[in-house]
Amino acid sequence: MGQYSLRLPDSILKASKELAVKENTSMNQLFATVIAEKISALKTEDVLRQRALQSDIVKARRALSKIPVGKVLVGDEIKAK
Repeated sequence: MGQYSLRLPDSILKASKELAVKENTSMNQLFATVIAEKISALKTEDVLRQRALQSDIVKARRALSKIPVGKVLVGDEIKAK
């Protein structure tokens, strides 16, 4: 496991300490979790962007056109803009 010295603005350090106490975890675990979550979010964004570049809108519309029209369930309505 590696080590990295981190300099933080006082306000972020204070908020981090408060959150670590609230979450009943160490500062180290808090930072590791927060960094891991950010890395995961960025990687997910990259994967979705790459998949979107491979998409075919004509095929997608063709597939959607095969869905039968039926009663719209409450909460599933699309509100007109």
